[in-house]
Amino acid sequence: MDEMQTNEIRKTVPRPAFQYGGFWMRFWAYLLDLVVVAAVSGIIVKPVFRALDFQLSASGIFTPINIASALIFYLYFVLMTKFFGQTLGKMVFGLKVIPLNDEKLSWSAVIFREWIGRYISATIWILYVIAAFTPKKQALHDMFADTAVIHERRETAEPAYS
Repeated sequence: MDEMQTNEIRKTVPRPAFQYGGFWMRFWAYLLDLVVVAAVSGIIVKPVFRALDFQLSASGIFTPINIASALIFYLYFVLMTKFFGQTLGKMVFGLKVIPLNDEKLSWSAVIFREWIGRYISATIWILYVIAAFTPKKQALHDMFADTAVIHERRETAEPAYS
């Protein structure tokens, strides 16, 4: 088959609607998000606690500073995903969260995905790895919320099949 015939066949084959975001792209985006959250926490939470003369070195899981840091962590993921469909890490790596059953991400889906599902996945780290083996590259929190992470389609002058 020559190149001309191949190009004609490519024109008739429908392009996939989107490409799912794989494990490694999501992993790097998540690491970048952790850096962002740590920076925001360091810039906002610690100075506020110092100004209010709260103890920063208290031990235990449920200390005021840990609760405030966790709140920033979850609010970052919930609000960024709801309003932009992506966090800063996902923006940098060209990824976006989409609902599989609706046209728009609902508050319940976002809260369930980013708060409850992420808490479960973060508690049992191996659950993030599921994304490497599922057909739609879904982690457990994606399955719970019926969402997927896709690569954003960027318009280019060249065809994707070249």
